[in-house]
Amino acid sequence: MIDAGIARRIRVVSLDVDGVLTDGGIYLGDVAGERHEFKRYDIQDGLGIYFLRSAGLIPIIVTGRVSMSVELRARELGIDHVAQDPDAQKLAGLVRILEELGVGMDEVAHIGDDFPDLAILRRVALPVAVANAAPEILAACRIHLSRSGGRGAVREFAELLLKARDAWHEVVERYVAERSLHRTEAVRA
Repeated sequence: MIDAGIARRIRVVSLDVDGVLTDGGIYLGDVAGERHEFKRYDIQDGLGIYFLRSAGLIPIIVTGRVSMSVELRARELGIDHVAQDPDAQKLAGLVRILEELGVGMDEVAHIGDDFPDLAILRRVALPVAVANAAPEILAACRIHLSRSGGRGAVREFAELLLKARDAWHEVVERYVAERSLHRTEAVRA
Protein backbone atom coordinates (compact mmCIF):
# COMPACT_ATOMS: atom_id res chain seq x y z
CA MET A 1 0.00 0.00 0.00
CA ILE A 2 1.02 3.56 -0.62
CA ASP A 3 0.39 6.12 2.10
CA ALA A 4 -2.37 8.48 0.91
CA GLY A 5 -0.46 11.58 2.02
CA ILE A 6 2.63 10.63 0.04
CA ALA A 7 0.50 9.58 -2.94
CA ARG A 8 -1.20 12.98 -3.08
CA ARG A 9 2.15 14.78 -2.90
CA ILE A 10 3.51 12.98 -5.99
CA ARG A 11 3.47 15.12 -9.14
CA VAL A 12 6.05 13.31 -11.29
CA VAL A 13 6.45 9.59 -11.95
CA SER A 14 9.96 8.87 -13.19
CA LEU A 15 10.48 5.66 -15.14
CA ASP A 16 13.58 3.70 -15.98
CA VAL A 17 13.40 1.90 -19.33
CA ASP A 18 15.51 -1.26 -19.50
CA GLY A 19 14.21 -3.56 -16.78
CA VAL A 20 11.16 -1.40 -15.95
CA LEU A 21 9.36 -0.42 -19.16
CA THR A 22 10.99 -3.42 -20.84
CA ASP A 23 12.06 -6.84 -19.65
CA GLY A 24 15.66 -5.71 -19.94
CA GLY A 25 16.28 -7.51 -23.21
CA ILE A 26 17.79 -5.60 -26.10
CA TYR A 27 17.63 -6.83 -29.68
CA LEU A 28 20.55 -5.52 -31.75
CA GLY A 29 20.87 -5.94 -35.47
CA ASP A 30 22.54 -4.64 -38.58
CA VAL A 31 20.65 -3.83 -41.75
CA ALA A 32 22.74 -2.65 -44.68
CA GLY A 33 25.47 -1.44 -42.35
CA GLU A 34 23.07 0.44 -40.06
CA ARG A 35 22.71 -0.46 -36.40
CA HIS A 36 19.16 -1.12 -35.22
CA GLU A 37 18.01 -1.63 -31.64
CA PHE A 38 14.64 -3.01 -30.64
CA LYS A 39 12.97 -3.32 -27.25
CA ARG A 40 9.73 -5.01 -26.18
CA TYR A 41 7.27 -2.79 -24.31
CA ASP A 42 4.19 -3.98 -22.41
CA ILE A 43 0.90 -2.53 -23.67
CA GLN A 44 -0.58 -2.58 -20.15
CA ASP A 45 2.22 -0.30 -18.98
CA GLY A 46 1.28 2.11 -21.75
CA LEU A 47 -2.29 2.26 -20.49
CA GLY A 48 -1.03 2.74 -16.94
CA ILE A 49 0.98 5.74 -18.13
CA TYR A 50 -2.13 7.06 -19.89
CA PHE A 51 -4.03 6.74 -16.59
CA LEU A 52 -1.28 8.63 -14.73
CA ARG A 53 -1.42 11.45 -17.28
CA SER A 54 -5.22 11.46 -17.13
CA ALA A 55 -5.00 12.00 -13.35
CA GLY A 56 -2.76 15.04 -13.86
CA LEU A 57 0.56 13.38 -13.05
CA ILE A 58 3.61 13.92 -15.23
CA PRO A 59 5.35 10.74 -16.38
CA ILE A 60 8.99 11.15 -17.40
CA ILE A 61 11.67 8.76 -18.61
CA VAL A 62 15.18 8.67 -17.17
CA THR A 63 17.40 6.02 -18.73
CA GLY A 64 21.09 5.16 -18.80
CA ARG A 65 21.10 4.25 -22.49
CA VAL A 66 20.45 6.23 -25.63
CA SER A 67 17.98 4.60 -27.96
CA MET A 68 15.66 5.71 -30.76
CA SER A 69 13.24 3.08 -29.44
CA VAL A 70 12.86 5.09 -26.23
CA GLU A 71 12.17 8.30 -28.16
CA LEU A 72 9.54 6.55 -30.25
CA ARG A 73 7.81 4.98 -27.25
CA ALA A 74 7.88 8.25 -25.28
CA ARG A 75 6.30 10.09 -28.19
CA GLU A 76 3.67 7.37 -28.56
CA LEU A 77 2.78 7.64 -24.84
CA GLY A 78 2.75 11.45 -24.75
CA ILE A 79 5.80 11.63 -22.47
CA ASP A 80 7.40 15.02 -23.13
CA HIS A 81 10.38 14.80 -20.80
CA VAL A 82 13.06 12.18 -21.51
CA ALA A 83 16.64 12.01 -20.23
CA GLN A 84 18.88 9.48 -22.01
CA ASP A 85 22.48 9.34 -20.80
CA PRO A 86 24.99 6.96 -22.41
CA ASP A 87 27.02 6.88 -19.16
CA ALA A 88 24.01 6.05 -16.94
CA GLN A 89 24.29 9.42 -15.14
CA LYS A 90 20.57 9.32 -14.44
CA LEU A 91 20.38 11.60 -11.41
CA ALA A 92 21.66 14.60 -13.40
CA GLY A 93 19.02 13.99 -16.07
CA LEU A 94 16.27 13.77 -13.48
CA VAL A 95 17.43 16.98 -11.76
CA ARG A 96 17.46 18.83 -15.09
CA ILE A 97 13.88 17.76 -15.89
CA LEU A 98 12.63 18.59 -12.39
CA GLU A 99 14.17 22.07 -12.64
CA GLU A 100 12.35 22.60 -15.95
CA LEU A 101 9.08 21.49 -14.34
CA GLY A 102 9.58 23.35 -11.06
CA VAL A 103 9.16 20.11 -9.09
CA GLY A 104 11.15 18.98 -6.05
CA MET A 105 12.45 15.50 -5.24
CA ASP A 106 9.82 15.32 -2.50
CA GLU A 107 7.16 15.25 -5.24
CA VAL A 108 8.66 12.39 -7.27
CA ALA A 109 8.16 8.64 -7.48
CA HIS A 110 10.78 6.65 -9.39
CA ILE A 111 10.46 3.07 -10.56
CA GLY A 112 13.77 1.25 -10.91
CA ASP A 113 15.33 -2.16 -11.09
CA ASP A 114 19.12 -1.98 -10.94
CA PHE A 115 22.18 -0.07 -9.70
CA PRO A 116 21.98 2.86 -12.16
CA ASP A 117 18.69 3.78 -10.42
CA LEU A 118 20.08 3.76 -6.89
CA ALA A 119 21.17 7.42 -6.72
CA ILE A 120 17.66 8.48 -7.73
CA LEU A 121 15.85 6.01 -5.50
CA ARG A 122 17.76 7.31 -2.47
CA ARG A 123 16.55 10.89 -3.11
CA VAL A 124 12.91 10.72 -4.25
CA ALA A 125 9.82 10.74 -2.04
CA LEU A 126 8.56 7.40 -3.30
CA PRO A 127 11.19 4.84 -4.39
CA VAL A 128 9.62 1.85 -6.17
CA ALA A 129 11.15 -1.47 -7.27
CA VAL A 130 9.88 -3.93 -9.86
CA ALA A 131 9.61 -7.56 -8.75
CA ASN A 132 12.82 -8.63 -10.48
CA ALA A 133 14.92 -5.77 -9.08
CA ALA A 134 18.37 -6.36 -7.63
CA PRO A 135 18.34 -7.05 -3.86
CA GLU A 136 20.02 -3.72 -3.12
CA ILE A 137 17.32 -1.90 -5.07
CA LEU A 138 14.58 -3.75 -3.21
CA ALA A 139 16.24 -2.73 0.07
CA ALA A 140 16.25 0.94 -0.99
CA CYS A 141 12.57 1.02 -1.98
CA ARG A 142 9.38 1.53 0.02
CA ILE A 143 7.17 -0.09 -2.61
CA HIS A 144 7.88 -3.53 -4.06
CA LEU A 145 5.75 -4.39 -7.06
CA SER A 146 4.62 -7.95 -7.71
CA ARG A 147 5.14 -7.65 -11.47
CA SER A 148 8.48 -7.69 -13.23
CA GLY A 149 9.82 -5.03 -15.55
CA GLY A 150 8.29 -5.17 -19.02
CA ARG A 151 5.46 -7.33 -17.66
CA GLY A 152 2.97 -4.77 -16.37
CA ALA A 153 4.91 -3.36 -13.39
CA VAL A 154 4.27 0.25 -14.39
CA ARG A 155 0.56 -0.45 -14.76
CA GLU A 156 0.54 -2.08 -11.32
CA PHE A 157 2.18 1.02 -9.85
CA ALA A 158 -0.24 3.36 -11.62
CA GLU A 159 -3.15 1.48 -10.08
CA LEU A 160 -1.61 1.50 -6.58
CA LEU A 161 -0.80 5.21 -6.75
CA LEU A 162 -4.15 6.26 -8.18
CA LYS A 163 -6.08 4.14 -5.67
CA ALA A 164 -4.08 5.75 -2.84
CA ARG A 165 -5.02 9.16 -4.30
CA ASP A 166 -8.65 8.01 -4.57
CA ALA A 167 -8.56 8.67 -8.33
CA TRP A 168 -8.49 5.16 -9.83
CA HIS A 169 -12.23 4.70 -10.33
CA GLU A 170 -12.66 8.14 -11.92
CA VAL A 171 -9.75 7.65 -14.34
CA VAL A 172 -10.92 4.20 -15.40
CA GLU A 173 -14.53 5.31 -15.87
CA ARG A 174 -13.42 8.34 -17.90
CA TYR A 175 -11.34 6.06 -20.12
CA VAL A 176 -14.22 3.63 -20.64
CA ALA A 177 -16.65 6.49 -21.38
CA GLU A 178 -14.26 7.99 -23.93
CA ARG A 179 -13.92 4.65 -25.69
CA SER A 180 -17.67 3.99 -25.54
CA LEU A 181 -18.46 7.41 -26.99
CA HIS A 182 -16.26 6.83 -30.02
CA ARG A 183 -17.84 3.46 -30.69
CA THR A 184 -21.35 4.85 -30.34
CA GLU A 185 -20.58 7.69 -32.72
CA ALA A 186 -19.10 5.24 -35.23
CA VAL A 187 -22.20 3.02 -35.05
CA ARG A 188 -24.52 6.00 -35.71
CA ALA A 189 -22.54 7.10 -38.76
